[in-house]
Amino acid sequence: TSPLAWLRTRFYYLLIRLYFDQEFSIEEFTRGAKQAFSVVSKLLSQRKLDLLEELVSAEVFQVLKEKISLLPDSHRDALAADIDAIMYTTEGDVRIYYDDDGIKFVSILMRFWYLNGANLPDEVPGETKVFQIVFGDESTKEKRHLLTANYEFQREFTEGVKPDWTITRIEHPRLLE
Repeated sequence: TSPLAWLRTRFYYLLIRLYFDQEFSIEEFTRGAKQAFSVVSKLLSQRKLDLLEELVSAEVFQVLKEKISLLPDSHRDALAADIDAIMYTTEGDVRIYYDDDGIKFVSILMRFWYLNGANLPDEVPGETKVFQIVFGDESTKEKRHLLTANYEFQREFTEGVKPDWTITRIEHPRLLE
């Protein structure tokens, strides 16, 4: 990320701590976001959408219901990310919203890079084959792909509202389109 973007996100984290949640820690948030990403991506891969209703917004849930049923098995398998297979995580955009009714929201976009061994066709653009591992003899190879995903987490900080983060956007480029 650029130094300016890094400074901007750190400024927003300071605002979150000062005005919304004095206990907020980006390290703790990132750990929770990685865990949520792993759980949600596995549920998507397994088509267990009913278990997602409490974790994602109603709009995202509706879109996922439509898209998951149309995915080929190889793409669906590639959605799953084990927490140990997440190679890199970074924060994207951080936004603070106030609406006309005094409702306060914080939104954090997280970007994940993860390894997946799904049997993807070679013509899938946008993903990178990281390596092939040879076990035993030359005929046994395991391909791994480095895939990306963007998940946006949103929390309402209005007085009296349950302090839960909800996923308001899920993107798995070239897989879930």
